[in-house]
Amino acid sequence: MNDKMSASTNALNWFEIPVIDAERAQEFYEQIFQIIMHPMDMMGMKMIMFPSTGEDGKVGGALVKGERHIPSLTGCIVYLNGNPDLQQVLNHVPTAGGKIKLPKTDIGGGNGYVAFFEDTEGNIIGLHSNS
Repeated sequence: MNDKMSASTNALNWFEIPVIDAERAQEFYEQIFQIIMHPMDMMGMKMIMFPSTGEDGKVGGALVKGERHIPSLTGCIVYLNGNPDLQQVLNHVPTAGGKIKLPKTDIGGGNGYVAFFEDTEGNIIGLHSNS
């Protein structure tokens, strides 16, 4: 049996964005992505789930308020899907209470675009889109 990931397997299968104020963070992400998120309590933590269809290849994640979840400017950077054009998401960041840290930037080589923003909880989050 081969224990290696296949080429079709996502390297990322779940993400958690640490938050201090769960309701404020939910409002921020719902506003910038124009989505509805669903709160729940799990394992002694408050989790607010990003929408997910559960289809193969879809990555899920949540905002999490818990003892071990501390927002950070220096931790891992999660890149959220900004397709079809991350500028549409970035346009909502300042009015939702966040800060743009890197405007929409061409990666080069036909690999799309990236941007960074600081959310209301102090996390640096990346966005990626193909155009």
